[in-house]
Amino acid sequence: MKRLLLGDEAIALGAIHAGLSGVYAYPGTPSTEITEFIQADATARERRLHSRWCVNEKTAMEAALGMSFMGKRALVCMKHVGLNVCADPFVNSGMTGVNGGVVVLVADDPSMHSSQDEQDSRFYGKFAMIPTFEPSSQQEAYDMMAAAFDYSEAQCLPVLMRVTTRMAHSRAVVNVADEPRPENAMNYDAKAANWVLLPANARRRNDIVTAQQAQLEADAAASPYNVLDMPAPTDGAAQHPLGIIASGIAYNYVCEAMRTAPRDSRRLPVLKVSQYPLPKTLVRQMLGACRQVMVVEEGQPFIEEQVRGVFESRDILGRLTGQLPRTGELTPDSVAAAIAANGGLPAPDSHCPSSPCASEASAAATLVAPRPPQLCQGCGHRDVYTALNQVLADYDNARVFGDIGCYTLGFLPPYKAIHSCVDMGASITMAKGAADAGQWPAVAIIGDSTFTHSGMTGLLDAVNENADITVIISDNLTTAMTGGQDSAGTNKFEAICLGLGVSPDHVRVVVPLPKNMPEITDILRQEINYHGVSVIIPRRECIQTFKRHAKAKARQ
Repeated sequence: MKRLLLGDEAIALGAIHAGLSGVYAYPGTPSTEITEFIQADATARERRLHSRWCVNEKTAMEAALGMSFMGKRALVCMKHVGLNVCADPFVNSGMTGVNGGVVVLVADDPSMHSSQDEQDSRFYGKFAMIPTFEPSSQQEAYDMMAAAFDYSEAQCLPVLMRVTTRMAHSRAVVNVADEPRPENAMNYDAKAANWVLLPANARRRNDIVTAQQAQLEADAAASPYNVLDMPAPTDGAAQHPLGIIASGIAYNYVCEAMRTAPRDSRRLPVLKVSQYPLPKTLVRQMLGACRQVMVVEEGQPFIEEQVRGVFESRDILGRLTGQLPRTGELTPDSVAAAIAANGGLPAPDSHCPSSPCASEASAAATLVAPRPPQLCQGCGHRDVYTALNQVLADYDNARVFGDIGCYTLGFLPPYKAIHSCVDMGASITMAKGAADAGQWPAVAIIGDSTFTHSGMTGLLDAVNENADITVIISDNLTTAMTGGQDSAGTNKFEAICLGLGVSPDHVRVVVPLPKNMPEITDILRQEINYHGVSVIIPRRECIQTFKRHAKAKARQ
């Protein structure tokens, strides 16, 4: 059967067809569509597979380990910065091992389309000593899910699967199975001595996992996903002038460059790497057959650094040597130009007249005015920032600590209302730290989903020291930035704040509408002037989900 699928959708369907019992995730672009696909899939619904959103990535990873403990297969999904949040259970999962298969799907975001950094999650896989898969096509993304679950159970280790934005959000035709594999039966085979990480148990498991690394590397060298295409050198030469090591979606860019080259110049040696640890035996063959090797990989120079470190070769080209850009996404054009500049293929413009030249592309770019994102018309965050700016104009050197969400756009004109945004939940703890330093007023603004994700512990710290801060939980009743998923704390925020110890007199709820501006500004002034922890909850539904709900109601 053939289906046209996003990379994310191919991953989701591959997991369902591989006998998945549950997906655990927190929404984060570009990974969100995986869980949404599973939530809507008929087979997943019929099987009653778990697919509710988790509070954060750490709870997702831990819940997946619980499902694995009982012998069933679990998928964990997140974007790359989410892996930082679940690093503790993720790294320790290499020590516990698995019972049922566990695949941790992480979507990296080169060029930071919707992220704070460009980190490369493959380093986490190496750090945790667990195998890593990196599909180079939507078909591989689908096929690899079954392979990854099988390998996870064969090696008793979780498997990290890494994709990037272009793979996650591009479509291709995928051949899929007619029938899904049955779910694993629940079993009680998990050994407590592996899962209780007391030092004695952990040291034993550490020796076992360390000893497994040689087998994992041998398996990677033999993997059908790692392919070495080594043609004979032309003109009787002893070596090829250039060979390519490529991984993930960058492999497609190499293939495109070779397809558009003249037919008699396409026989470059290419090593495709899609399963890690790095298959050093295949790399050694490539280095022995080529005078120079260029590493083409999306993200950071993960393969390039290892090749340089292990083989000590000066003839390794890539991001570190300037042939490819050190930051940002690769493109077919940048890869083709780098290969051509180093004698691998003729320059693209010399043989592909249908491609627009660089000057034409540059001229076209100047005709498109940059259009930064902005808060939606009718968004409640607009009224919150309007009120906040109006009130804080009366205070010298007020500081507003922001957080991750739609409301981060409050940094941009016309509001220019926030002074920091570092990571999920940092607004409250940074405001507390600023107050500890003597700053007043110190205001934190955080969204509803972000508050339950990682803001509650910061509020508890503030309560325990009666920090002089004002916390605004801007509640739009959804996880809006990633498309309107359920927010874990909806209708619970007052109870949470009271449970954490905030005084009932200083937990205030307002409705952010222009007509309520006098009330909102009055409450803001009262709580800023209160020298202790106060929480203001502006609550109004996201305008986008409001429109969707209104349309759905009209259809009934």
